[in-house]
Amino acid sequence: MDFSVALLQIKPKLGRVADNLALIQEQVEQAIAQKADLAVLPELALTGYFLKDLVPEVALPLDSPEIAILKELSQRISIAVGFVEVTADFQFYNSAAWFEDGELRHLHRKVYLPTYGLFDEQRYLGRGDRFRAFDTKFGRVGLLVCEDMWHLSAPYLLAMDGATTLVCLSSSPGRGVDEQTLGTATAWRNLTTSTARFLTCRVVYVNRVGYEDGVGFWGGSHLVAPSGEVVAAAPEFEPAILQVSLTDAELRRERISSPLVRDENLCITLRELSRIDQERSC
Repeated sequence: MDFSVALLQIKPKLGRVADNLALIQEQVEQAIAQKADLAVLPELALTGYFLKDLVPEVALPLDSPEIAILKELSQRISIAVGFVEVTADFQFYNSAAWFEDGELRHLHRKVYLPTYGLFDEQRYLGRGDRFRAFDTKFGRVGLLVCEDMWHLSAPYLLAMDGATTLVCLSSSPGRGVDEQTLGTATAWRNLTTSTARFLTCRVVYVNRVGYEDGVGFWGGSHLVAPSGEVVAAAPEFEPAILQVSLTDAELRRERISSPLVRDENLCITLRELSRIDQERSC
């Protein structure tokens, strides 16, 4: 179906869950007022990113009052949002939730935790162990959290599982200025456009802005059509609401003209991966 998505490029406060929830509610209300059908927020929108030892203090169980508020809000608009999840046995995850019709429709736990350079996620968080597409009002969707997108197998698995829209929640710092071009922005746009083109799917990328510990998050949220064209982009380094209308016609047209997903041979892929796994295990 055709639908409208609002990319909510916000500036969360580090460790301030109540303040961030209030900001999210205000932004989502604006998206509702603009007649959006789906609101997408960044990775760890409820908590901020460089949490380190704050992780246990800001983590939320799925039955928390904060999650209940988001469920209630999703009766009027579907919502994708990132937060730190804590389980009953006190495992902590960098999670992305999809709320729809007053329910938690899907939960994705970030699988690939960057632990290099600026990043130290694996020291504080547990790894997810799956990539699963799921059904929504807008067709079949796949959720990714930032670093997940950089591993080719992740979007591939979601596309093979039937996802026609990939939604990536990100907290990406800006790095590598070359003349007037930000290296991080160029890298992300190359990634999202090539992913959309090779999998003939939509890619919704939502990044945050603001500063934490002297590190600036560059924003630049954007939406990529199945053709690989960036159809709309938010500004860099400032909060924004970017609303974009999506149609099934563009997806249909691209999949007819470039039937890459149809022609993908999973049997060969599975057979060769099994062979590689056996050879590596020897």
